[in-house]
Amino acid sequence: MKILDVPQSGSLAGTTSSRNRFGQYRRSRSTPVNPNSTAQGTVRARLAGNSAAWRALTDGQRAGWESLGAQMVRTDALGQSYALNGFQAYCSVNNNLLCAGSAVVSDAPSLTTPEALTSATITLTAASLSIAYTVTPLATGVKLMCFASPQRSAGRSFEGDYRLIKLSTAAQASPLVALTEYTAKFGVPVVGNRIFFSLICTVDGFESGPFNTSAVVSA
Repeated sequence: MKILDVPQSGSLAGTTSSRNRFGQYRRSRSTPVNPNSTAQGTVRARLAGNSAAWRALTDGQRAGWESLGAQMVRTDALGQSYALNGFQAYCSVNNNLLCAGSAVVSDAPSLTTPEALTSATITLTAASLSIAYTVTPLATGVKLMCFASPQRSAGRSFEGDYRLIKLSTAAQASPLVALTEYTAKFGVPVVGNRIFFSLICTVDGFESGPFNTSAVVSA
């Protein structure tokens, strides 16, 4: 139900508080889904590996990550800004590196903010999926991560379930072709369905802001 109250996010007993574009609301708490999928297992293994590696760092290395974390500012569900601690910075950078197919690092790198895409045009049919983007080619060392949603109704305008389907090569030129990867994860695109995309540039374990878009599967 919609309410007027101080900003809140989280669960207490059987009630969950959150917000959307219409304001603050509360709902009955639901049990989180735990599908134990291969992708979920991969993410959990990365987190476990990074947690173990953090304990093996020297005090000097951990101090470097603390310094980096202070520069990595995030926004929480209530719109409030906060900085990461050293452990969070270490996991963030190295999880991103592993996701991009790169080796983990023990020493904190310098903060880098890759530029986000400025445009993306989706060509989507049952037999083709290509994403034409700018700036092209990507900058030196930058890779494009393509996240996509399951197929939705064409009338849908919001999406919260994005999954990585393809990673480009470094400095790749447009377009990114991803039909094979999408079909392997979500099945053949069906004419009339809408698919959402979130496109993120990554380099050295850091990510750009997302470029979010969608397209309806055409005949």
